[in-house]
Amino acid sequence: MSVETAYEDVCALTELLPERAAAAWVGGAQVALVRLLDDSVYAVAQHDPFSGANVMSRGIVGSAIVDGEQVPTLQSPMYKQAFDVRTGVCLTDPAVALATWPVQVCEGRVCVARAPHAGASLDASTSSATAVTEAG
Repeated sequence: MSVETAYEDVCALTELLPERAAAAWVGGAQVALVRLLDDSVYAVAQHDPFSGANVMSRGIVGSAIVDGEQVPTLQSPMYKQAFDVRTGVCLTDPAVALATWPVQVCEGRVCVARAPHAGASLDASTSSATAVTEAG
């Protein structure tokens, strides 16, 4: 049996600055939205598992080279751990990860799934992320 994912319209893509994170309330959870330079958007938990504070949208968006691949990251503003925005996994402690949500960009609107990826908890479990870049 297939279950369709319910999405919530969060904002216009133009309201998210490239390479900056922004906080949003989606499906009863705080998320940090990250828009990259290619207009892909990722959603990760706002909750920093290392400090216990809801601060990830105040983090630094950047990248790191992991196994020869450039990985888009969000760095915690508290203790500076970097997380892969695609998977939520902490680069320095892979046992820790931010929950992630599927994101779609349709007709210039950013829509985020009301629930995180299956198996993700809102504290620190590993999951995979999905980003969709608007065509056009």
